[in-house]
Amino acid sequence: MADGFNRFNPGGQFFFHNNQHSGHPRGLHNRNGSPIGNTRGLFQPNADTPSPNRSPGTHSPAHGTYNMYNHTNHRQNHGLLNGANHQGFGMGMHKNYQNQNHAHQGHHVNNQHQDHGGLGGQAAFGNHQHNNSLSTLSNTTPHFTPAHLQNGTPDNSGALSKPPNEQYAEHLREYSKLKLAGDKPHFYARTTPHVSRLPTTSMSGISTKYTDAEEHGTRSTKSGGEEDPENKLWDAMDLGGHGLKSMGTSLFRHYPHLRRIYFNHNRLMSLQPHISLMHDLTVLDLSFNQLTSIPAEIGMLTNLKRLLLFENRLDDIPYELGYLYQLEILGLEGNPMRHAGDLMERLVEHGTQELVRYLREEAPAPDPPNERPWHQLLDDKEASEKDRFSVISWNTLCDRAATQAAYGYAPKAALDWNRRKFLILSELQQKDADILTLQEVDIENYNEFFAPNLAQSYKGVFQAKGRARTMSEREAKIVDGCATFYKHSKYMLLQKHVINYSHEAINRPDMKGEHDVYNRVMPRDHIALVLFLENRRTGTRLIVVNTHLTWEVWYSDVKIVQVAILMDQLTKKAEEYAKWPPTKDKDKEIFRFANEDSVGGEPDGVKPDPVPSMSYESATQIPLLVCGDFNSTHDSGVYDLITQGSLPNSHAELGNQKYGDFTRNGMTHPFSLQSSYGKIGELPFTNWTPDFRQVIDYVWYSTNTLQVAGLLGAVDPDYMSRVPGFPNYHFPSDHLLLMTEYSVKEKKERKQVEADFGSQQRDNRR
Repeated sequence: MADGFNRFNPGGQFFFHNNQHSGHPRGLHNRNGSPIGNTRGLFQPNADTPSPNRSPGTHSPAHGTYNMYNHTNHRQNHGLLNGANHQGFGMGMHKNYQNQNHAHQGHHVNNQHQDHGGLGGQAAFGNHQHNNSLSTLSNTTPHFTPAHLQNGTPDNSGALSKPPNEQYAEHLREYSKLKLAGDKPHFYARTTPHVSRLPTTSMSGISTKYTDAEEHGTRSTKSGGEEDPENKLWDAMDLGGHGLKSMGTSLFRHYPHLRRIYFNHNRLMSLQPHISLMHDLTVLDLSFNQLTSIPAEIGMLTNLKRLLLFENRLDDIPYELGYLYQLEILGLEGNPMRHAGDLMERLVEHGTQELVRYLREEAPAPDPPNERPWHQLLDDKEASEKDRFSVISWNTLCDRAATQAAYGYAPKAALDWNRRKFLILSELQQKDADILTLQEVDIENYNEFFAPNLAQSYKGVFQAKGRARTMSEREAKIVDGCATFYKHSKYMLLQKHVINYSHEAINRPDMKGEHDVYNRVMPRDHIALVLFLENRRTGTRLIVVNTHLTWEVWYSDVKIVQVAILMDQLTKKAEEYAKWPPTKDKDKEIFRFANEDSVGGEPDGVKPDPVPSMSYESATQIPLLVCGDFNSTHDSGVYDLITQGSLPNSHAELGNQKYGDFTRNGMTHPFSLQSSYGKIGELPFTNWTPDFRQVIDYVWYSTNTLQVAGLLGAVDPDYMSRVPGFPNYHFPSDHLLLMTEYSVKEKKERKQVEADFGSQQRDNRR
């Protein structure tokens, strides 16, 4: 059979239910092939002559009962019907269904030529209007108002006090199209392939908005794993018009990759909460069913652009629809909406996006989660009680990065810095860790908020990103950086050291003249803050690193270089610190206020005896912590370099870039570092947004000097199933707070062994 101009069309966009029709779903007789009437004149074919521009004869073996999905495309020219030139629709099928009895022909959805005068007459529809686009009608489609609709239009539509806006008119056009389609099976599967072959027309009929990523922009990596290659053959499923009563959980479990689901004209009475698993959905059509409610879990589908709920039995809609910040059309016509207040009027007057915004801002705060569990890994007998300490690492999400553009699912109140900063402070004070390593703290808030409010218990050290040095004082106030706080009753600062990655890179002799250094590394002005501390009570010394790497996924090579520079600098500083002289006893005295108030819980009048400083024979004997936001997952070169102690110059993430000795000889470091949370198999995530849910924050520790004694566990899974992303009312940052407790391993002293020559030798000495 001739395929015409579409013989190379790959198709494969839809999966659809196999339904053997014994009759037309609307009670009409079955029609084998497209009708060829006298109106076709010039295009009247010879039944014996095959042609790519006509359907085969009605007795062709290609025709079966209700054949609509043939791979072959056939043009059908209705020149006398409103001057329209219509094409048939070839349909590519999933390979598992190609061998079924589906030798289908092109078939018009509305080829029953009915008089539509009752729906606005010829001015509204003409006598034969084919509406093939998924998103819009043809150019002849008029501007609808509620008065144009009959047979099922809700009472509240006709009583609206103000005329609908243009966006709502689009709702009504979509509603009318679905009403005219009736309960014909696979309505969308028939029309969409035709639309996909038109120039500049998307398969989904939805315009995609692209915005430039900001410095703290949204990562492009999806939350799930790699998709099955077979699943990539199709991303839409049309199960419309089959009288189905439920959506099975297997649909959500086995096909999470779907972007469009059409379940219109069925008998669905409820929607299962498992729909929340379909994170990639952009179109969900549940029109003309019997739904009485929508589950709150619908709010997890933050990629939705079209949610069509026409002609159901909905009395109200959940506030969680406010999470759907990308929604363009919310179809509610034909529902009673008796308990929805002024929502319908708001939709008609202002459109979908305003209604979504209203639901988001007016929604009550969700119920708080259960407390995160504490995992105790060492008991008192295993750990050294005299030398235990706790650490917090947290990217706090600075004020200028928490915008509605970046976190459209979050209400303004949850993004408001005046609210978030007190939640952050309260969390830090409640956890009461000995050391705090914070990222994304800007200069102004460090000086005016965090440092003053933590001063009672902590001393702090701060370093902004490199750009702050080139800005005026006023401009530099919003530049973020790393802040490290330590309890001054327990620790004293021996030295602070700052590593500016770009500055170190361009000043390395082996990187002179390397274009990749100047073009890729130098523009990223991230830093690391290194503190060398001593425990006043035990004399143990400790190196604490606080860093924040670049976030862009296309700069994975830069992240590796930043870590390589960090480890190189740490090696040099640790060698220096191993030779650091002991601290004088007078320098170990704890600062006291003028009124002699106690500090750090010590009773008044009790002054601990000074303890000599611990000495270390080599750089690797000093306890080491490397904390921060590394923007790197466990399968990255950054993770491998830190945990394995080396990375070859052939690593895939380095590509063809040239970074001096790093790409000539590879990278190494002498420390034995592991992720603290590796003790419990890592958390499910440390960064939670709709499109990115991964572990990218770590607290690395030196395994030869420290033991992990305890860890703060994961967030309540039930709570996470109802939350599309952070920040929200309970979590002030898109990153999760990490808290760990350590015990310093006791140094094994070298035993002085006296030679024993036996009793005879001892007798001779007498």
